Amino acid sequence: MSWHILVIDDDEKLNQLLTDYLGQYDYQVSAAEHPQKGLQILNEKKPDMVILDIMLPDMDGFQVCREIRKTSDIPIIMLTARGEVMDRIVGLEIGADDYLPKPFEPRELLARIQTILRRSTQKSEQSVNILNFNRLSIDFDRQVASLQGTDIELTTAEFRILALFAHNPLKVLDRDQILDAIRGIEWDVYNRSIDVLISRLRQKLNDNAKEPQYIKTVWGSGYMFIGEKNG
Repeated sequence: MSWHILVIDDDEKLNQLLTDYLGQYDYQVSAAEHPQKGLQILNEKKPDMVILDIMLPDMDGFQVCREIRKTSDIPIIMLTARGEVMDRIVGLEIGADDYLPKPFEPRELLARIQTILRRSTQKSEQSVNILNFNRLSIDFDRQVASLQGTDIELTTAEFRILALFAHNPLKVLDRDQILDAIRGIEWDVYNRSIDVLISRLRQKLNDNAKEPQYIKTVWGSGYMFIGEKNG
């Protein structure tokens, strides 16, 4: 199948470069130099992924990401020219799935796109496609989690982490294991990125870190999923 990628970046030359480069690999690319135009394309064409620059006119990439996350869990890769750790952390906190500092090699971006799209569409290899823990239900076919019957809005990265935990109950997973499971490629590792994702996931699960029902911090080692399985 041909994937549709939306690039929102005010650099016209970069947009054309990505359109031409990704087109060689059978990706359809739509490009927008203004964030409002990008949001319009998102609503009209329903692409499979967004490549989103942070530095945009009128509305920065963080604001655009927040707008997208109000209605969609589409994978988002954020681009940052400054390469600052805080930019990356903020991007993860508001729902981005990955980041890439500028300048970058198109081949690296392609690798990240392929990894995220492949994993976002993979069906669970487990024989049981729905697992229930306490009030939490995880549907691996639909890639949806729910609390007491109400679906939780999870990003691709958040769902991957939850799925990893659910398939490894009562097992301590360190940050490198979690990072490898959700990325699958080498990148600039910094431990706080995983902590941010775990914190955000806990909030969506209404899980108290001090008295956890699902995700327990194992100090100095990582995290453990302690949800009680039903059935």
